[in-house]
Amino acid sequence: MYREVTALTGPVLPVVSFLGRLPTAMCQLGSLLLVAQTSGSLATAGLASGALAAGQTVGGPLLGRAADRRGQRGVVLAAALVNAVAVAALVAAALAHAATGWLMALGVLAGASVPQVGPLARTRSVALARRAGADDRTVGAVLSFEGTLDEVSFVLGPALVGLAATVAHPAAALLVAAVLLAGCGTAFALHPSAATVRPVTRDMSPMHERLPRSTYALRLTMALQGAMFGASQAGITALTESLGQESQAGLVYAAMGVMSAAAGFAMAAVPERFGLTSRWRAATAGLVLLSAPLLFVDTMWSLYAAVVVLGVAYAPHLITVFGLTERVVPARRLAESMAYLTSGIVGGQALALAVSGTLADRAGATAAFAVAVGAAVGCAVLSWVVRVRGGVPRGAEAVRVG
Repeated sequence: MYREVTALTGPVLPVVSFLGRLPTAMCQLGSLLLVAQTSGSLATAGLASGALAAGQTVGGPLLGRAADRRGQRGVVLAAALVNAVAVAALVAAALAHAATGWLMALGVLAGASVPQVGPLARTRSVALARRAGADDRTVGAVLSFEGTLDEVSFVLGPALVGLAATVAHPAAALLVAAVLLAGCGTAFALHPSAATVRPVTRDMSPMHERLPRSTYALRLTMALQGAMFGASQAGITALTESLGQESQAGLVYAAMGVMSAAAGFAMAAVPERFGLTSRWRAATAGLVLLSAPLLFVDTMWSLYAAVVVLGVAYAPHLITVFGLTERVVPARRLAESMAYLTSGIVGGQALALAVSGTLADRAGATAAFAVAVGAAVGCAVLSWVVRVRGGVPRGAEAVRVG
């Protein structure tokens, strides 16, 4: 099935889009480590990193909307170059021991200008598939492939930052991210596939098309998925510290990401008769059942076992929500909608990390993991309350709540 995907996109687009989205996974942790090291204050580092997340949460949908209206090429090109400069400026400001306000301002700019390569690559790949007359199973394989690229980037990105921080300096990782943004972001913007997604005309403004009510539920479930990421990260960090194994935190989180990526690749093998709504409910049930053991882990081996098993449920949920969104939103608002989902993950993760980190400091890792389980329950409730009828042409699904 993935041969059909690469036949649609060509071999260059996946490589360029993967390298172009890698800086997004590097900058969040990179900014935290850099500012913590240069300022000597975890509070300052948290403010700078939080400002970057806030900027991305707000700016992502706006950039996606601009891409829908004006086309991807010019929007991505401008964003990639601005983002590269903003990241480099943040590095320079941190090394110069700039005031917290300046670091936060640059963090907001760096977050808001993220070129949204992941969501826009999904939009392009789906457009290529639809233009070629591909069936829904092939479109599902496209989304599985794109979701797996995201998962791998979010595993590899922090790993590269950690390696650079250990071998050299966190600034090195962010400077590499800036180079990738300028080079691969530009290459993604100029790739011929950008012409596949045409900008809307003035009389076809996507803002005049109402979104189905389920769209907002899908955005909320993605924010809850991000909350699971943030709470899990806080719980893993707290437990490894209490066990005197702080250096294992990154490896534990990476193990969860690797398993999630493997599950994402396997999603292409799911039979087409198993519809998206059923997949959504099955995935959220998996999130609840597989996150519950986190409440009982108290050793390194049990932590590894619990998070690796939980990783099996992450990618199927993400990929299914992207698939449902692709199916129900108007085509001319697809880039904006995909960007909303990605921004929801970032925003939910940042908020949950702050809340669950505080809880972990006061009550231990179990309190942070309880936030993750609660978010999983919220996802499950949404999957049963929001009903989406499948099996009809793209964009024509009827949606009802109740």
